[in-house]
Amino acid sequence: MPITCRNRHCPKCQSAAARDWLAAREADLLPVPYYHVVFTLPAAIADIAYQNKTVMYDLLFKASAETLVTIAADPKHLGARVGITSVLHTWGSVMTHHPHVHMIVPGGGISLNGQRWVACRPGFFLPVRVLSRLFRRLFLEKLIAAHKAGRLKFFGGHVALADTQAFAAYLAPLRRAEWVVYAKRPFGGPQAVLAYLSRYTHRVAIANSRLIACDRAGVTFRWKDYRAEARDRQKVMTLATGEFIRRFLIHVLPQGFHRIRHYGLFASATRADNIARARRLLDVPAAQPKAGDTNCAQTNEPLAHPCPRCGGRMVIIERFQRGFSPRYHPAASTAVIRIDTS
Repeated sequence: MPITCRNRHCPKCQSAAARDWLAAREADLLPVPYYHVVFTLPAAIADIAYQNKTVMYDLLFKASAETLVTIAADPKHLGARVGITSVLHTWGSVMTHHPHVHMIVPGGGISLNGQRWVACRPGFFLPVRVLSRLFRRLFLEKLIAAHKAGRLKFFGGHVALADTQAFAAYLAPLRRAEWVVYAKRPFGGPQAVLAYLSRYTHRVAIANSRLIACDRAGVTFRWKDYRAEARDRQKVMTLATGEFIRRFLIHVLPQGFHRIRHYGLFASATRADNIARARRLLDVPAAQPKAGDTNCAQTNEPLAHPCPRCGGRMVIIERFQRGFSPRYHPAASTAVIRIDTS
């Protein structure tokens, strides 16, 4: 009987949570191109965020969402209300502190008067330079307000930043620096969006698949060097066990902090109505349960049930009458059984 800890930072337990989350999101997808936009905090701001995770990560979510919603609503750019799914990541490939937000956004939105669907230009969503400048201004405004309200704490080499003038001097160079906002090409379709989200929404700082060895020398794992050429990006690193654990724990989020958030058309309070309106404007039918799904609404039973032993999720594969044999038989596996103690 598999045991689950159900911790959201566990690489094993998050796979089941990701499947359930994706099943709920599938009905929300629209038949339009989707774009991937990334907002990244500069290193000097990330240093402050390391000591103020709850406040700074929340500012990152709010400033990036406000930026995208504001520019998209501007008639000079798109002139529409858009929907956003934001996912917080705080790590780089070697588990150093690197806070950034991944956004998945439909390539268009509902017009400001609510009467039509406004599509973006093919292959182009919004100008990243405009997004970058507004994101920089909004984030710094919110950061200064948080400092004035006494919501930030400083330790070690940053303790002097508690002073208002010292903090203003620290931020001065950041007002002129370029803040990184990156927009990728559109996805191939809704299913490609789901495949992408399945890799990003419930990801933790390092997956088991990247671990190579753990011995007296330390922990050895694979990492990707994005500064190198594509064929030379895959590299191997060994960290002392204590340092590996320290880096992993950097990315444990504050208790109760939501790392997946929805804005604009996808905000929870109005999501269903907005998606229904978008489907009408796009002239596509509402999402229907898949044919042959034995767990559809008419059964009045949930997709998953808690295990009576460990409390984890059990997924119904098939129902059959007492005295009869099941039709489903798992394929024989030739894989070697191993014990994963991660």
